[in-house]
Amino acid sequence: MAIGEDSVSVLDLLDWKRHVFALYADVRAEPDPRAAWNRWREVRARLFREHPQSPRQGYDGLDYFDYDPAWRFSAEVVPAQPESRKIAGSGPEPVVATRFAFACFVGHELELFWLEGYGGGLFLPFRDATGGSETYGGGRYLLDTIKGADLGAEGGLLVLDFNFAYNPSCAYDPKWACPLSPPANRLPVAVRAGEKKPEVGLEPTAPSLQVRCSTS
Repeated sequence: MAIGEDSVSVLDLLDWKRHVFALYADVRAEPDPRAAWNRWREVRARLFREHPQSPRQGYDGLDYFDYDPAWRFSAEVVPAQPESRKIAGSGPEPVVATRFAFACFVGHELELFWLEGYGGGLFLPFRDATGGSETYGGGRYLLDTIKGADLGAEGGLLVLDFNFAYNPSCAYDPKWACPLSPPANRLPVAVRAGEKKPEVGLEPTAPSLQVRCSTS
């Protein structure tokens, strides 16, 4: 979401969202995750360079860790008592969301949020031990279904493929107001998958994660 929406072309934004929704539909339909990831990178690079709603138009510096299948998981969704949260962001106002569940995988957990704006959507931000050095200090996004970032499900489990982790728009230009990773979604491990730290951006920090999920 850009600061100063009166300066934003609604039709351009609609076109951007169409591209992103179509891209993730292709990702979910592709049986080979690596091929889907290559397609995802190709389309993102073109949108960043050419689209008027690019977080940094003309930018050609998107950089990623190599694809690593070890960072693809099928996570159990564990329901939680819904709690309203205000997620701090790069802009002047927090983002209101409801924490409704935990995504549990290999002894870790991440809180799942339902964003209250735009009609609602699943939102999964995270920060890991690379934050502020190899990756953006404000954390990265894995799922944001309002914006089309949806990796789908397999066998009733939520797909978490960290190779598709990407930076929020405010990592490229402070004119964008973005929710950042909340304290509970800080992984104590280094996730060397997905998008790397950009050449420009803000670098907030935050504390570590408390794990509640079973290690089994």
